[in-house]
Parts: sequence; C-alpha cells; structure tokens
Amino acid sequence: MKVEWSNPAVRAVQNIRSYIAKDSAVYADAFAQRLIDAVWLLRDFPRSGRVVPEADDEAIREIVVAPYRIIYRVRKSQIEIVNVVHGGRDLSQISPKPWEK
Repeated sequence: MKVEWSNPAVRAVQNIRSYIAKDSAVYADAFAQRLIDAVWLLRDFPRSGRVVPEADDEAIREIVVAPYRIIYRVRKSQIEIVNVVHGGRDLSQISPKPWEK
C-alpha cells in the first residue's frame, strides 16, 4: 500500500525535530527517524493502529510513538498520514480536528 504524508504531518515532524534539536540535534534526528519508521510498517499492516477515539471512524487511525500520536486515514489503495500531535493534547476540544480538511 502507498503511504502519503500530508503537508500538516510533514510540518509537524519538522517542528518536533526542531524543538528537540534545541537540546540535541542527534536525538532530534533519531526521534524524527523513529516517527518515519513507524509509519512505514503501515504499508503492510494498514489497520494495525487503533481507531482514534475522538474520530469514531474506522478509517481514521493512529499509532503512538510516545509521546506523539501519528494520525492516519486508510483509503482503498493508500494510507494518508494526516497529522502528528502530542499525546497530551485533548483532540475533542479542538476544531478543526487533525483529520478534517
């Protein structure tokens, strides 16, 4: 299955990397790579992530790379990484939701 990253998801990873790099560029690069590596597993197992509780939609799923939630949408022939958000964020209280376009 093809994996596509949305612009907000790419920006989120870049921002996470930049934030961590303030303390350690090495750790920032390693953590960004952990996020990317976790996503590549979805090519073979697209429904391996749990359904996002706030979305209540079987197609909107997430995998956790602590402390971040990688939110993705499963489509027929592709997986769209829609955003990467901090796990402490209450998604039920924000609008628009990370999976809404």
